Amino acid sequence: MFYAILAYHVEDAIKALTPQEDAALMADLLKINTRLHEEGTLGPSARLGATQDAITLRGPGDGVIIDGPFAETKEQLLGLYVVDCATRDEAIAIARDLRRVNPTAVHEIRPILLFKPGVPLAGK
Repeated sequence: MFYAILAYHVEDAIKALTPQEDAALMADLLKINTRLHEEGTLGPSARLGATQDAITLRGPGDGVIIDGPFAETKEQLLGLYVVDCATRDEAIAIARDLRRVNPTAVHEIRPILLFKPGVPLAGK
């Protein structure tokens, strides 16, 4: 089953890192990415752009574009991983590895129900 591991953090804390601190953090995270890739567990992963550059589409009809993220929160969604794990516990273990590298981040783990036109949703 696929799981999304959504990485939340206080964006200002990440922006406050020196270039060297940020590079060290990313190097540690990339070690985990490399291991997961070699194990065949890692799907797409991404570091998202700045929240200030986000826009949200909401409302009826064609909707309205508004500046900023969907919700006001202390932490912002700054990245995500898609992992293919046999169990929820395996996804939790991966999130714990990520947390060891970046202990102030919050990781939401959510099952992904893939859908393809004409194919019933898996996992329901």
